[in-house]
Amino acid sequence: MKKEIHIFFTALMFFTRIPCPKWVSHDPEYLHLSSKYFPLVGIIVGSIGAIVFYGASFIFSVEISVILSMFSTIYATGAFHEDGFADVCDGFGGGWTKDKILLIMKDSRLGTYGTIGLLLMLSIKFAALREIETYYIPFLLISGHALSRFIATTLIFTHPYVRDTENSKAKPAAKSMSIHSLLVSGIFGIAPLFFFKNPMIFLTLIPMYLSKMFLAAKFKKWIGGQTGDCAGAVQQLSEIVFYLTSVALWKFIW
Repeated sequence: MKKEIHIFFTALMFFTRIPCPKWVSHDPEYLHLSSKYFPLVGIIVGSIGAIVFYGASFIFSVEISVILSMFSTIYATGAFHEDGFADVCDGFGGGWTKDKILLIMKDSRLGTYGTIGLLLMLSIKFAALREIETYYIPFLLISGHALSRFIATTLIFTHPYVRDTENSKAKPAAKSMSIHSLLVSGIFGIAPLFFFKNPMIFLTLIPMYLSKMFLAAKFKKWIGGQTGDCAGAVQQLSEIVFYLTSVALWKFIW
């Protein structure tokens, strides 16, 4: 149990800015095993956004409350996954060989493709959340952050890590994972969907996984697998797809 707690806090420390006990470190072994707790970290991050939205809604409009909730989750994670999404946009937008794509993604500077991708991604998130009935927004935030991180772990499970440098910070967290870890990740990822009374919400899993397959095919074609940035991009895209699918379900089925 103590080891599992250490592994969880390792994931929390690696993927967020949330303070952790001093005895937690970036141990490569624990970081590799921590992938099963990514969705649990998502539940925590989504809960931060939900609390901020709920509190802000007593004072501000829905629009401002949604923006504040988005800001809170980005701040809580240090824009970790947004950075990965932007790197993938730059890498696959400007690179035409495996080495060039990996080199661009490793560059800390933000390019045109990454800038445009971030602006569009954040705009779609805001617009989609605004379309949903206010009561459900906190639940959508928690579910979206948890479930999208589970979808990202399926990329780690199905595709090999390809970056060749041993100095990559994300490598221990992006290596392959066991079936047991994937199942644990799935439990934490899917659990928040039970907040919703209508079981139709589980249909969101289909387009979310299809979005992962779409990106995974591109990753496989151009670089032969995945990197930490690729997993971040899958998380961001699948989160968007979750919100958009929820809007569609709300309008046409619920």
